[in-house]
Formats: sequence, C-alpha cells, structure tokens
Amino acid sequence: MGSCLFVIGRARVLLLLVLGLATTVWAGQSGPLPPADQDIAQEAPTHEASSQISGASPATLAPSKPAPPKTARIEVPTGTHIPLVLHNAISTRSARAGDPVYFETLFPVMVGGRVVIPAGSYVSGEITESKRAGRVKGRAKLMIKLTTMILPNAYMVDLNAVPSGAGTGGGESVDKEGKIIGDTDKASDAGTVVKTTAAGAGIGAIAARTGKGAGIGAGVGAAAGLAAVFLSRGPEAEMPRGTTLEAVLDRPIFLDADKVQFTGPGQASTLPGPPNREPQRNRSPF
Repeated sequence: MGSCLFVIGRARVLLLLVLGLATTVWAGQSGPLPPADQDIAQEAPTHEASSQISGASPATLAPSKPAPPKTARIEVPTGTHIPLVLHNAISTRSARAGDPVYFETLFPVMVGGRVVIPAGSYVSGEITESKRAGRVKGRAKLMIKLTTMILPNAYMVDLNAVPSGAGTGGGESVDKEGKIIGDTDKASDAGTVVKTTAAGAGIGAIAARTGKGAGIGAGVGAAAGLAAVFLSRGPEAEMPRGTTLEAVLDRPIFLDADKVQFTGPGQASTLPGPPNREPQRNRSPF
C-alpha cells in the first residue's frame, strides 16, 4: 500500500514538470506580450478612417491654398490723345467699308510718370464708311474705327478710339464724331463759270459782230460752265501716306503692369508728311 502511494506521488511530480516545460516553450515561441499603450495606439482610428466615419472627405479637411495674387493693371483714361501717322494712303475714290488702315504712334504716352505706350507702337483699324462727293451738293466723307494696338514687345491691346485733327496736306476736316470730311471746291466752280461765260461772249461777238451776239454767247458760255459744274463731282476726301492725326480714347484701356516695363520712350518710323495740295474737282461725271 505504501509503495503504491509513492508511485502516484512521483507521477504527479513528473506531470507538473512536463506542464511547466511546455508552458515555457510556448511562451518563448509566441514572444512577449505588447505593452498596453501600443494596443491602444493600434486600436485608435486613423485620420482617413475618422473622416470616413464623420462623412467628410480628406480634401475637405485639408487646409485650402491661398488664391494667387491678381496682376496689377495700369489704366489709360478716357480722353487720352495718342498721336498717330498713317502708313497706307486712303481716298474716297477707291476706299470701301471694311478696308484696313494702319497707323503708328509718334509720341510716347505716359501714366504716373512711366511710359506705357512707347512711340513706334502699331495701331490698326478699318474704314466703316466711305462716301464720295455729290455732283450738285454734298462733300466726300470717310469714317475710321481704330480697334487694336500692338506695343513694341508684341503685347496686343483692344482699342476703341476715333480720329481727331487730321493733317492731310489738304482741306479735309474732322467733325466731333471723328468723320473725315473732304474739302469744297466753290472757288474753282465759280472760276469755271466765269471762264466759260467769257469764252462764250467772245465767240458770240466774233460770230455776230454785234453786242447782241456777245450777250447770247455769254449766256451760252455760262450755261456750259454750270453744266460742267453740275455734272462733275466735288473733291475726294483723301488721307495720303504720312497723314497725321490723333486717336482719342472713347473708353479707358487697361494694361498689365508686368507687360509695360519700358525703359525708354520708343522710336517711330520716319515718314515724310503729305505735300500741300489744292482741292481738285473730278471733272469726270462718273
């Protein structure tokens, strides 16, 4: 009986030793348990997960970028006068609405003590109206619209201006609407009538050898002179190459400050001005 109890006791001791050894081996393979704060960190939701839980997208929660600064602009005010010179000749004899016109600035325009439109800048536009003079009354008329300006650095600007004070070398004038009006030829018309009257009187006197014949001839000559005036047109409105005028701004123009960094006044082309000319009536009735 005593031996049996001894055997059972030894068996229990061996079983406890085996269980202890197995526990040690299992602990070594699985490694140490993580600390408590690491478990909390792993369980904490990420920024993206929290945003999805709250219903907001990451882009919404991200800080917005500041808007880029606006480009500074320089205003050339309404009423500014821009001196121009014409590069292509124009005449009501051949001009049609829609024909282009080309100018160049003669003098720099300054705003706030800086050059914003240098001399030598190009200005283009088109003819909007061309009307020849009438045979009995009415003067020739030209209407020009200036639409675009190109600065020497190729910076292009929309323009809305009308011409003023044209120097054509002739008797053309510019009204307040910017319309160029041809000269009249009243002195030449009167001279035509006087010359034909005198010539008719001389021919009549020679033919009839009487004063009555001179009177008849004078009447015939006067009638011929009036017919010549009525059948011919008045002078054309002309703007020869080299004509000078001023463009007057109907509304302000705005220039990007970073594109008008000019350090000098610019330089215009050298064009001879138009020669002085007397109005010439077109003797052809067509």
